[in-house]
Amino acid sequence: MWSFKAWRRGRILTLHPIEDALWQAMLAATPLLHGLSSRELQRLRDWATLFLQDKHFSGAGGLVVTDAMRLDIAARACLLILNLDFDCYRGWSEIIVYPEEFVPEREYIDDSGIVHISREPLSGEAWLGGPVILAWGPAGESGGGFNVVLHEFAHKLDMLNGDADGFPPLRRGMSQQRWTKEFHDAYEKLCRQVERGEQTPIDPYAGESPAEFFAVLTEAFFEVPNTVKTNYPALYAQLKAFYCQDPCARSGSRPD
Repeated sequence: MWSFKAWRRGRILTLHPIEDALWQAMLAATPLLHGLSSRELQRLRDWATLFLQDKHFSGAGGLVVTDAMRLDIAARACLLILNLDFDCYRGWSEIIVYPEEFVPEREYIDDSGIVHISREPLSGEAWLGGPVILAWGPAGESGGGFNVVLHEFAHKLDMLNGDADGFPPLRRGMSQQRWTKEFHDAYEKLCRQVERGEQTPIDPYAGESPAEFFAVLTEAFFEVPNTVKTNYPALYAQLKAFYCQDPCARSGSRPD
């Protein structure tokens, strides 16, 4: 059956291919992608092509966003949806990139009704229905379970059913009850470890909220999958089912 969406995507792939030299340079510089099969790499290239045509990149703080930077961000963002649908990134279009950490000014009211202004440096931020904001310094680096691009785009997936809360819309056949129990139990355990000052298997920032726990776990799932599988086997199984990927099983996958 003819589909306008499929026709449009086909036209984009035909008319706006990623330059081969640019693609190969990005792959060589991104160890995160080295374990992908040739079929997976082709699908990633297709998704990245659609992404680059669908999203608008803006430089902030004097940064000029190059084609190489755009492709780097697109490839890592599309790794999350490699075996999902491109529509997972529907409903928004803007990506803003700063050269280094940015410092938004936020107003909040404490329990006594006093208004405060916070200025906390950030390396990334995702808005519900709005842009993804990245600091290229941290975003251009990855490893050791840390990947700003994966983190912020995990928030975007989490926001597909509303505010980020660590409970994205699950794939068909996945149990909401099991997801809730496994994530809740692991999150509460990590929070207790952080409160006691103990070392945690993943970035302790995961204890900030269930949304951050999901985003940090996503970073680790792709960057240091063996760490997640060893320390959170039940969560690894849930993320494997959610992303329909098994990073630990990839040939050539990097040791943690």
